Amino acid sequence: MSTAASSSTLFSPAPSSQPPIFHKPTTALSLSRVSLGLRLPRSPPLSTTHLKTRRNSSRFTTCCSTDAAKAPNKETPIELRYEAFPTVMDINQIREILPHRFPFLLVDRVIEYNPGVSAVAIKNVTINDNFFPGHFPERPIMPGVLMVEAMAQVGGLVMLQPEVGGSRDTFFFAGIDKVRFRKPVIAGDTLVMRMTLVKLQKRFGIAKMEGKAYVGGEVVCEGEFLMATGTGSD
Repeated sequence: MSTAASSSTLFSPAPSSQPPIFHKPTTALSLSRVSLGLRLPRSPPLSTTHLKTRRNSSRFTTCCSTDAAKAPNKETPIELRYEAFPTVMDINQIREILPHRFPFLLVDRVIEYNPGVSAVAIKNVTINDNFFPGHFPERPIMPGVLMVEAMAQVGGLVMLQPEVGGSRDTFFFAGIDKVRFRKPVIAGDTLVMRMTLVKLQKRFGIAKMEGKAYVGGEVVCEGEFLMATGTGSD
């Protein structure tokens, strides 16, 4: 009994006059509030989108500086920018095929030629053409009938070939159909005409062709043409 009493006396806490103090456990929320209150505000971290934007902007700046270094200091003069039409057949060769002469030879140069199939030729329209003083004095416009005549002459270059059997002595303009004039042709224009053989009846000596005329890449005249080759059996 004495031993138990003494052991209890040794291990029992000493009596205190003050009541015991119980500490409230600190939660994670209170710690985070304290830590946030003590830290300085920081900028939000860069996202992947921001990084890509910065990379693209730097890459764009590099490309612009490179292009500026490669660009010539002076641009090409306008007289050197555009190439001339090719010459497949000059005026002397045209005169050997067509019987027309001044002032009714309305083809200046052939720029594409497939004998018996198609041809592309040009007519340089100038103020010195003899029809302008009368059509019209105040507003020079190439007559539509002369545009049709010029296209028919290009058709003659296609037809007056051994492959077709045409002859300059018996070749005539036989008729037109579905002709439309889209825009006026004035002095200074270059009339580009394409004529294509659609149908050939050698028995009757009749050829049907389709034609279009352009100025600056826009159609100004188009229609269907009939040519009489004079080789049919009469």
